[in-house]
Amino acid sequence: MAKKKFYVVWVGRKPGVYSNWADCQAQTNGFDQAKFKSFESREQAEKAYREGWKFHWGKGNGKKGIEGQKNKKPNSASGVTSDEIDYNSISVDVGTRGNPGPVEYQGVDTKTGEVIFSKGPISKGTNNLGEFLAIVHALAYLKKIGSNKTVYTDSRNAMKWIREKAVSTTLKRDASTAEIWDLIDRAEHWLRNNTYQNKILKWDTKKWGEIKADYGRKN
Repeated sequence: MAKKKFYVVWVGRKPGVYSNWADCQAQTNGFDQAKFKSFESREQAEKAYREGWKFHWGKGNGKKGIEGQKNKKPNSASGVTSDEIDYNSISVDVGTRGNPGPVEYQGVDTKTGEVIFSKGPISKGTNNLGEFLAIVHALAYLKKIGSNKTVYTDSRNAMKWIREKAVSTTLKRDASTAEIWDLIDRAEHWLRNNTYQNKILKWDTKKWGEIKADYGRKN
């Protein structure tokens, strides 16, 4: 029988200590930059909650705490410990040629870099619109296969649009942008008519390097 765990939510809808995973998820799923962690006793969890996330979050699991870092091997590419990144996830990114300009996007397995889906090039769009489409594509794909995997993006604007279920852009609707606007309309419709439990998190480029789905284009 699995040991009972207690969950600390430092940043979420209602921060506190929770005695089951379902309650923790209710406070963190879909919450931007949520910070939470499991502990093996209520005493440890309450102590960690009082001390704050900066002292514990991303420092190993459960009772290992800070000391657990000593035995963690850093990711060779970024120099960070593996438990800082949720590798059970999809990372999305956009490749553009000009902004606005031709747009393509892809979603990859964060751990392996395997391409899971890709779209484009779309004749004319913007980087943020491509990021928005990539996130919605990932959410729709994960819902179809029944997965609660996390989605990583490096676009705060796209994350905001996902929460609002609508984009805010100066890109005009005309013949040259008809293709991307059709995709945007469909994506907004999907968001308004579907629910999901997946976390959408901001990729920390400064700490971890370029997102795994990066096209390597700097325009």
